Amino acid sequence: MSAAAERKIGPLLATGLVAGNMIGSGMFLLPATLGAVGSVSVVGWVIATLGAFATTAVFAQLGRISGSPEGLVGYAGEGLGRFAGFAVALVYWMGAWVGTVAIAVAAAGYFVVFVPGLARPAPLALTAVALIWLFTALNIFGARAATRFSGASLVAGLAPILFVSLAGWTWFDPKIFADSWNVSGRSDLDAVRASMISVFWAYTGFESAAIATSVVRDPRRNVPIATYAGTGVAALVYIAASAALMGMAPARALAASTAPFAMAVGRSLGPAAALVVAACGLTKTCGTLCGWILVVAESGRAGANAHLFPGRFAGRDGRMPTRILLAMAAVMSAAALATISPTLGRQFGVLINVSTVWAIVPYIVCAAALWRLAAPLAGATRAATRTAAVLALGFNLWLLSTSDRPTIIACGVLTVAVVGLWLGLARRAGGAHAA
Repeated sequence: MSAAAERKIGPLLATGLVAGNMIGSGMFLLPATLGAVGSVSVVGWVIATLGAFATTAVFAQLGRISGSPEGLVGYAGEGLGRFAGFAVALVYWMGAWVGTVAIAVAAAGYFVVFVPGLARPAPLALTAVALIWLFTALNIFGARAATRFSGASLVAGLAPILFVSLAGWTWFDPKIFADSWNVSGRSDLDAVRASMISVFWAYTGFESAAIATSVVRDPRRNVPIATYAGTGVAALVYIAASAALMGMAPARALAASTAPFAMAVGRSLGPAAALVVAACGLTKTCGTLCGWILVVAESGRAGANAHLFPGRFAGRDGRMPTRILLAMAAVMSAAALATISPTLGRQFGVLINVSTVWAIVPYIVCAAALWRLAAPLAGATRAATRTAAVLALGFNLWLLSTSDRPTIIACGVLTVAVVGLWLGLARRAGGAHAA
């Protein structure tokens, strides 16, 4: 086996990357956001799970049909042309690093439990910056180091979540769950719609193996395995833990907490247990941050290798593109400082909403690409593949429609910027990059 092949990851580590990137800040912090909606948000989790699996099927099929080493960028370009590849590369890259900043902010927030002085906005932001640079350094050592840490943190993070998923039902109070059903002041349907973008934030990451195709051994086989398995693990954990949590503490108490998981466990087992859960949450969120820095770097590397981003950002022989890692650490640090807000929840909410919408756009493009790439397949296989593409396309378009107006406007501005940038590049290249 070559040195490059030895540095690549197999299905187990790839599954850990997918599950680890999903089960992170979303699981530990979202109950506070969803507490403002109520336990009706469990319905949102079920809908999001179905939509996530529909979208997961798109990436699993693209991995089998295309096998492009450039992941999402290659899938979109192969199915819909170079402009689609460029748009996916840029939009996903931007969404990924915005989401990574949100994770860094969340990780810094967990330090508040142990170092209360960090609760002030400026120290919190500086802590997030320090974490970004720490895990950027770890990623420079290579994909295996990053995925091993992410996988190890998954074990630590899953411990309290699995505990709540199973033992939490011992303290589940049906009356608390019922009384907290809908505290939003809206109809149940509107409450669920309003929660969808926030809920789906927890599912972004199921495409991680597809993004990191170049560091996965035998991607045609292992990317689909990792994508389905990682999403399945996350879905089981999300639904069981969220439902149990909504019966352990009132929705309004969850909404007011900066560490809702720790708070709910503390109500049942005392403050010492709350500290243990907070420590596990901190460990897991750091692991998620490490994994997402890898994904951000790989999405940029894929764009460079497809000649859509500057060539100096391309990696070689499975090594991490150090220039991308350093450049993105600088950009993410600036974003963490620029979005300092009076409260952690407000800063986190803004970041995850923008990140989720920017992730949905590439999902839509890739679903359309799968429809085109399925054309040469045999009858029944083609029909099944195109059905998966239509289901994913429909869900993600609907999901996009549930977003608030400011986020949609931001997405529209980005679209204009992408088109303008593409036209500028095409003109400079004398039309060589035309779709």
